[in-house]
Amino acid sequence: MLTVHPQYITDSHGNKISVVLPMKDFVALMEELEELEDIKLYDKSKKANEPSIPIDEAFSQIEKKRTNKK
Repeated sequence: MLTVHPQYITDSHGNKISVVLPMKDFVALMEELEELEDIKLYDKSKKANEPSIPIDEAFSQIEKKRTNKK
């Protein structure tokens, strides 16, 4: 579980309006968000139930398309 140490900026009425995080916490939070996005994309691709190809073949196809554009 990610633990963050926020500091809050408040308005004149004491309402929290912003958060300040140490860089270490911010970087860790961004890494967690990226991982969650990867998981969502994986789940979406599994639900699509489309045929898959080996990664080496995918890279080959991508490289071939890239060189053909030049």
